[in-house]
Amino acid sequence: MVAKFQLVIDCEDPNRLSHFWAETLAYRIAVPPAGFASWEDYWRSKGFPESEVGSGDDRIEDPMGAGPSIWFQQVSESKVVKNRLHLDLQASGGFEFPIEIRKERVNAEAERLLRIGAKRLGVLEEPGVDHYAVAMQDPEGNEFDIN
Repeated sequence: MVAKFQLVIDCEDPNRLSHFWAETLAYRIAVPPAGFASWEDYWRSKGFPESEVGSGDDRIEDPMGAGPSIWFQQVSESKVVKNRLHLDLQASGGFEFPIEIRKERVNAEAERLLRIGAKRLGVLEEPGVDHYAVAMQDPEGNEFDIN
């Protein structure tokens, strides 16, 4: 049996990152459980202390239900080292397309994400290798690649 999972990303501002990643991944802000006006109300009903409830949007979901939900967990410490896990966003269309078309698509997606708060780290390509990607960071410095 395949286990279903939720991805959890530690961050300082869950509301900001949930909106960034919802836009990036074409996800939506997750709706609170039935009978609750907000996730904060839901967590309070479960007895969580106010210091752990947070505020604002903190989780996103795939509107098609295929991808994992993502919870942005508020933590007090800032990110200080390179991620041990990162996302690869596939914008190129795949190896069946010529490298120039893939580069155009990857660069267009990088530009779109720059406009919503991402930072470009650099281009990942080597002469003679049929691969092109752009390394980026989200608004809190979490690394991801577009390929």
